[in-house]
Amino acid sequence: MGARRKARELALQMLFQHDVAGNEPDDIIETFEDIQRVRPNIREFAIRVFRGTLEKQDDIDKIVVEQADNWRLSRMPVVDRNLIRMAIYEMMYLDETPKLVILDEAIEIAKRFGTEKSSQFINGILDGVLKRYNLV
Repeated sequence: MGARRKARELALQMLFQHDVAGNEPDDIIETFEDIQRVRPNIREFAIRVFRGTLEKQDDIDKIVVEQADNWRLSRMPVVDRNLIRMAIYEMMYLDETPKLVILDEAIEIAKRFGTEKSSQFINGILDGVLKRYNLV
């Protein structure tokens, strides 16, 4: 597994914890042992994606709701919701990675952490976002 994939998985786990427990971002980072054990470049990217996703969450959630016909955010599985948020953050606010690579990464992470339908659902939402906002 590449460094960026590992960082994205860690960011997803922190977003999950924030979403479910409502813990403060600084507390999550300080107490999340896995983030403390990885190389600095992985830790830095994971934290940047985690914090950035939270900072832009209101704007991102509007995009998700527009794209997810007949789906309320609260009804989406927690993993799917946060993986979509994180991928949209990276697609729209970071220019380091090609958009289709971000989409593929989200699908692969969904296969590991989500349900058997997660990867298709996430692919549909993110593909729609890429087209709607001319990101491809």
